[in-house]
Amino acid sequence: MQRYKALVIDDDSNVREIIRIYFKQQQIDLVEADNGLVALDLVEKELPDIILLDVMMPQMDGFEVCRELRKKFDIPIIMLTAKTEEFDRVLGLELGADDYVSKPFSPRELVARIKAIFRRMQPKEQPNSENQALKFEDLIINIDRREVLVNGEKVTLRPKEFDLLVHLAKSTGNVFTREQLLEQVWGYDFIGDIRTVDVHIKKLRQKLQLLQKECLQTVWGVGYKFEVEA
Repeated sequence: MQRYKALVIDDDSNVREIIRIYFKQQQIDLVEADNGLVALDLVEKELPDIILLDVMMPQMDGFEVCRELRKKFDIPIIMLTAKTEEFDRVLGLELGADDYVSKPFSPRELVARIKAIFRRMQPKEQPNSENQALKFEDLIINIDRREVLVNGEKVTLRPKEFDLLVHLAKSTGNVFTREQLLEQVWGYDFIGDIRTVDVHIKKLRQKLQLLQKECLQTVWGVGYKFEVEA
């Protein structure tokens, strides 16, 4: 069984201790940092599989740490936050966080979120075919290579942005609710914030803005669909 390494960044020693005890039971190796500046150095040295990042910290808050991490790393990040305002949750997602857990949290729920992310990191078996791709008028999605071309130009997507685009593109014209996308793309039953989907759709639209026609359509009151001329 593969062992994973997590980095927890939190200035509250009690929170770190709770996570340390529970992670030991789950056979997840843990590296700890009590502030963002130390954490940035640790990421370079330890290269963790996942990062648990507190929002409210002195010197350098979690949002700033997340912003700096995303300049170099694509490591999954779960925000740990006592803030419940929608703006703060969305800000974390827009800065590149993959999920968030509100304090006080259940260690069991935290581990469930982490395991869901680890499952998504596992390579999926592909049908026996060469260069499997979805091709549209000015958009090519190469599934095997995890590449997206817009008018022949390569567009860089984060892993979950790519997975979301592929899921929608494979079912052209079908409408998905946010809850369905969270379950089918993120890989766990809906326990998070549906704005996670909205943020990823927004980022995809920005990265695909060179398309002649918008392919990610909002179906008001329902959700989203992919629709473009083939």
